[in-house]
Amino acid sequence: MSRILNFSAGPAMLPAEVLARAGDEVLDWRGTGMSVMEMSHRGSEFISIAEEAEADLRALAAIPADYRVLFLQGGATLQFAQIPMNLLAGKSKEDYVVTGEWSKKAIKEAKNYCDAAVAATSEDKNFTYAPKQWQVRPDAAYVHYCSNETIGGVEYHSVPYAGSVPLVADASSHFLSRPLEVAKHGLIYAGAQKNAGPAGLTFVIVRDELIGAAARGTPAVMDYKLQADADSMLNTPATYAIYIAGLVFKWIRQQGGLPALGERNVEKAKLWCNAKGEENL
Repeated sequence: MSRILNFSAGPAMLPAEVLARAGDEVLDWRGTGMSVMEMSHRGSEFISIAEEAEADLRALAAIPADYRVLFLQGGATLQFAQIPMNLLAGKSKEDYVVTGEWSKKAIKEAKNYCDAAVAATSEDKNFTYAPKQWQVRPDAAYVHYCSNETIGGVEYHSVPYAGSVPLVADASSHFLSRPLEVAKHGLIYAGAQKNAGPAGLTFVIVRDELIGAAARGTPAVMDYKLQADADSMLNTPATYAIYIAGLVFKWIRQQGGLPALGERNVEKAKLWCNAKGEENL
């Protein structure tokens, strides 16, 4: 059976090798006599799957030890609210760089929680560029940007400088497509369905010092500290999605890691631009 090429933004294609491995194990994972879909998330089998997935992600993305890795639910859209709930920490301001539909949605949600201001925008040219000059308030709790806007195709190719204000990135659409500079961010979040797994799983990589001061009234499952302390299992996690993501992490490592994958993606982008008669970015 031939597979079609799926160019949708997500859910997107998964590596055939990952799907084949999952198919081989769907009825019986490593001699346990059960599928990962049937396992208790409290059992030793699934805990080993989750621990291995986190370890592989940390190795792939060179995540420093003082960052927590969370496997959550609700998609990147839930993070639009969860981030201000957790990162304001008593402050009243947060800044946003608006470069397209996703950052517009993010700031709209954030305005429900405090003074969310526009630090930079490319709306003047219909969101066709990534502004480099930001006006970030020094007393803002954080500054948020979308590192790759899927709808308009606007991407930051390097990490912007935000001064001493923690930098938050929605990296959903190009997460694990190239090396990540985690240490330059306070928090990176991404839905898995673009590059790293099936829909239903959300990755949050957050510096440890930024969590633990969630706003009063924050639901327990949306409190980063409570989820971190519970190894992302405060409630039943997206077990099968975590398992598939773990297989994707291993596949990426077999391809040479994020540097090799990044080089391949640049070459693919050049082919696409050349085919359309556009300049290479």
